[in-house]
Amino acid sequence: MSILRTFLLCFFLFCCFQLLYGSQKPIKSSSPVPDISAYEKLIIHYRYDKPDSALFFVKLGMNLAKKTKDEEGMARMLNQMGMIDDNSGDAVSSRQRYLEALEIYKRLNNYKGIIKENIRLGVVENRKGSSATAIPYFLEALKISEQNKDKSGIMESYITLGEVYAFRHDYQRAISYYKRAESIGTTLPFSSLKLNTCLNFGTAYRETGELSKAIYYFEKGISQSDYHEMMGLNISLTNGLAQVYAKSGAIPKAIELQKGALLKSRKISNSIREFQSLIALAESYAPSDRAIALNYLQQALKVGQTKKANKQILEALSHIAALYEKSGDYKAAYMARTRQYSIADSFYFKDISLKIANLQAQYELTKSQAKVAQLKFVNNEQSLEQKIMFWIISGVTALMLVLGVYFFKVRNLNRLMNKANADLIQSNNVKDKLFSILGHDLKAPLASILNLLVLINRGWLSDEEKSLMLGKLELQCNATSDTLNLILRWGQMQLKGVMINQSDVSPEKKIKRNILLLKEMAAQKSISIEQEIEPDLRVFCDADHLDFLVRNILSNAIKFTPAGGIIYIAVRAYQDNQVICQFRDNGIGIEPSRLESIFSVNNISTMGTNNEKGTSLGLVICKEFISANDGNIWVESVIGEGSEFFFTLKRK
Repeated sequence: MSILRTFLLCFFLFCCFQLLYGSQKPIKSSSPVPDISAYEKLIIHYRYDKPDSALFFVKLGMNLAKKTKDEEGMARMLNQMGMIDDNSGDAVSSRQRYLEALEIYKRLNNYKGIIKENIRLGVVENRKGSSATAIPYFLEALKISEQNKDKSGIMESYITLGEVYAFRHDYQRAISYYKRAESIGTTLPFSSLKLNTCLNFGTAYRETGELSKAIYYFEKGISQSDYHEMMGLNISLTNGLAQVYAKSGAIPKAIELQKGALLKSRKISNSIREFQSLIALAESYAPSDRAIALNYLQQALKVGQTKKANKQILEALSHIAALYEKSGDYKAAYMARTRQYSIADSFYFKDISLKIANLQAQYELTKSQAKVAQLKFVNNEQSLEQKIMFWIISGVTALMLVLGVYFFKVRNLNRLMNKANADLIQSNNVKDKLFSILGHDLKAPLASILNLLVLINRGWLSDEEKSLMLGKLELQCNATSDTLNLILRWGQMQLKGVMINQSDVSPEKKIKRNILLLKEMAAQKSISIEQEIEPDLRVFCDADHLDFLVRNILSNAIKFTPAGGIIYIAVRAYQDNQVICQFRDNGIGIEPSRLESIFSVNNISTMGTNNEKGTSLGLVICKEFISANDGNIWVESVIGEGSEFFFTLKRK
C-alpha cells in the first residue's frame, strides 16, 4: 500500500506540473516551463523521506536535460542520484554517479561543479572508513577553490578535512581545520555551512572533554537554526548538546533535549533525524532502564524497515545486540547479531555479484589482450627481419645495433607476458579454491540433508530414529550455514578489501564473551577451558576483527581436541608495546607439511575429533584481519600433542 500511495503522490505532483507549465503557450518566451532547478527543488524536498518520489523527479529532470542537451543539467541530476544512493547505503553506486557528474563538469570547465563532486566523493570514501582515499578529494576541492577565490568552496573543504581527522579521533587537528573554516565564514553570508561548523566544533570539543566550549557551539547553532528550512541541522545540534549533558552526568537534561529533537523530527517527517533521536534516547536510557532503551531501539529499527534503509536497519540491530549482551541475554544478542549479519550479506550480495561479473569480463579482456600482444609480436618479428636484411647490406655495425634493439624488445615483451600469466594463474587459484569449496563443502552436506529429509518424509523411521536424525539434520544445517557465511565473508574481502574501524578494545571481554558463546560446544566434548589474562590490557584494533579471531581460533581448538581435553588461553604484554594472545590445546596437532600453508587459500580442511567439518577459510580470514590491524599470527604444533596459535596486536 505504501508503494501505491507513493506512486499516486508522484502522479499527482506530475499532473500539477503539467497544469502549471504544460498548458502554457510555447510561443511566448516569458511563459514558465519545467526546468532543472524546479525538479532539483522537488528532489531535495523528497530525498530523505520519500526517495522513490525523489527518483521519479530525477528521471523527469534527466529526460529534460537529455532532450534539451543540457549537460550541466545531467550532471546536477547525477549528483542528486548519488545523494539518494548514499542515503540508502549504496556507496558503490553513489560513487559512480559522482564520478560521472565530475567528468561532465570537467568537460564543461565548471569549477563549482568540480569542487562539489570532489567533496561528495571524499564524503563517500570517509564514510567507508577510507580516509586516505578521502583526503586527496578534499585537497583537490580546496586547491580549485583557492585558485578561483571561491570562499564558500574553501570553507566547505576545510570543514570536510576536519571531519576526516575527527573520524580518525585526531580531534586537535580537526579543530584546527574547523577554525580556518570559521574564520572564512565571518566574511560570508549566513548558510548551512556555518551551522555545520558549529555542529563539528561542538562534537570535537565534547570528545576532547572541553564541555563548556562544546555547549557554547551547540547552543549557538541551535539559536541560529530554529526555523523550518534549517530544522534538520537544528535537530542534529540538539542531539549533540544532549550528548554533552549525558557525558557530564546530567542524564535527565539530555533526555529532555532528545525527546524535543524526536518531536521536531516527527513534525517535519524527517526519518533520518527521527532515527538519530531514537538511537540517542536509547543510549541515554541504557544504563538505568534497559527496557525503555530497547523500546526506543525497536522504534528505530521500525523506522529503518519502513524506509527500507539498510544502513539504519544494521545500526539498530547492532545497538540491540549490544544491549542484550550488557543484559547478559546472550541468546537474544546472538539472534540479533545473526539477523544483522544476514541482512548485511544480502545487502552486499548485489555488489558482490556485479564485481564477480566484472572480474569475469576483465579476465576475458586480459586473454584477448594477450592474444593481440602475441599477434603484434609476430608482426614485429617479421618487420624486424626485413630491417635486419636491409642493415646487413648497409654494414656489420648497423646490423649489431638492430639486433640489440630487437632482443631488447623481445625480452621486455616476454617479461610482460610472464607477469600477465602469473596474474592469471593467481586469479585462477582463487577462483578454483572458491569453486572447490562450493562443490565439496556445500554440495556434499546438502546431499546428506536431502537424504535425511527423504527418510523422514517417507515415514521409514521410528520416532526414536526420527528424533536422532532431526538432531543430526540440525547440526548439518548449522555447519552448512557457517560454511556459507565464511565463503561470503571471504568473497567480500577479495572484492572489496578488508573494511577496518579501529578503536580501544579489551581482549579479555572478547575472550570471555566467546567462551560463553562456545560453552555448549565445549561441554558436549567435556573440554575444560583455562584462562590466564593480565588485567587491564587493551589493544587498538577493529573490535569485530578481534571478535572473529578469538571465535575462530577457539572453535578450531574445540573441534580438534578430543573429549576430556584442555584448552589454555593466555593474554599478556609483549615486546615493542604489543599484546600477545595464546591459544593452546592438547588435540591431534597439525602435520608439518600443512603448517606452511595453514593461513593460505591452498590449505586443505580436515575433520575434527567428532567428524566436525570446516572450510579452511577461517584461518585465511584471520590472517587478513591480523595484517589489516598491523599484527602478526603464527602457529606451533606437534602431531598427537596439540597446537598453539599466537597473534599479536598493538597495545593501547
